[in-house]
Amino acid sequence: MTRIDFYTEVDDKVAFACRIAQKASRQHLTVVMLADDEGLLERASTLLWSLPATGFTPHCRAGTPLADETPIVLARPGEITPHDQVLINLADARPTDFSRFERLAEIVSTLDADRQLARERYRFYRDRGYTIGTHRMSDGASD
Repeated sequence: MTRIDFYTEVDDKVAFACRIAQKASRQHLTVVMLADDEGLLERASTLLWSLPATGFTPHCRAGTPLADETPIVLARPGEITPHDQVLINLADARPTDFSRFERLAEIVSTLDADRQLARERYRFYRDRGYTIGTHRMSDGASD
């Protein structure tokens, strides 16, 4: 069963998602980062190319010839992705194929609209019997 973690009160969702992706990649896990907004994916790509300051984190877009070999794949909902270990959701909706992943990280900002959408996703997962971890990031505490 997919392990689900909600990271709440995140000031910068994209930067936080990139840190999770980098950490997973260092652990030799494959990652799909999902976002509705093309601008979020562009920003994630820029951050992954420039962090750490002395290097970069290999990544590509879904559908490119190197996607199968690249540890981090950036995608929009509905795009076919090759990996099934870690899914980082920056999208508003629940990923339709989340259950094929070993782990799902839901990133939630401090904005009321984002928090409301996250509550709906949380209820969906909970009502289907998934165990959910919640980590409040504003003070570094973990619930």
